[in-house]
Amino acid sequence: MKNVSIITGSTLGAAEYVGDHIADLLEEMDFTTDIHNQPNLDEIDNNSLWILVVSTHGAGDYPDNIKPFIQQLQDKNKDTSNVQFAVVAIGDSNYDTFCAAGKSLQKTLIKLGATEKYPLLEIDVTQNSIPEEPAELWVKQYIC
Repeated sequence: MKNVSIITGSTLGAAEYVGDHIADLLEEMDFTTDIHNQPNLDEIDNNSLWILVVSTHGAGDYPDNIKPFIQQLQDKNKDTSNVQFAVVAIGDSNYDTFCAAGKSLQKTLIKLGATEKYPLLEIDVTQNSIPEEPAELWVKQYIC
């Protein structure tokens, strides 16, 4: 699979930075990428690999920019059975809701019939002040 849709859920920008870095890495390996910082389900190719980079906000909540996309996933009857995806979850392990948004999105996609192609990556911002670094290692280990 050479086309990747990078879907971000970000409050303070960390997920967008990670998504941009993943796109740069993949493009160096001849992948085609589309970045969706204001994701709309109708604009995302079901035949691409979806990499969802999501930070957890508040008490385990999704960031505001990805909430409409999550609602579209839950409301629409769009067939996602051919979607392959991977989730990069960003959180703070000082909270009991560590990476809850990413884990919830992972479960939602599996419930809707999508296939998880690569394992969930949890990035702890208390251990990784530059979250792009563990994301880069993950991309090189699993995708490139």
